[in-house]
Amino acid sequence: MIPLHFDILDGDYTLHRFPPDSPIPPELLQRRFFSVTRTDEELSILCEADLPLPSPKKEMGWAGLKIRGPLDFSLIGILADVSDVLARAEIPLFAVSTYDTDYLFVPAGALHSARRALEEAGAIFSEN
Repeated sequence: MIPLHFDILDGDYTLHRFPPDSPIPPELLQRRFFSVTRTDEELSILCEADLPLPSPKKEMGWAGLKIRGPLDFSLIGILADVSDVLARAEIPLFAVSTYDTDYLFVPAGALHSARRALEEAGAIFSEN
């Protein structure tokens, strides 16, 4: 794995699943971090856990890791490498990509194990 620099995001996160025609909650737009994806099958929202969204399905208790970017689009296999490290450590992963970088969400209870596995693979974490 190429040396990647990571930051740990503050707080806990929840992944919500809504029916595909659901409106995007306007209060979401005031938050510092969120991700919205709509497909023909669903509307998925990842946001800070303290925002109570009335989703029919949700997965709570996620911790966020940010790969410091920007990452050049010519880089190949970043998510594959990180996914492989976490898979070998038996840590589930939910990934969100932006134009500049990638964010990885792991179960909050596995955050320390994820950090240790990534550091052993050459990752560098900021002190926070």
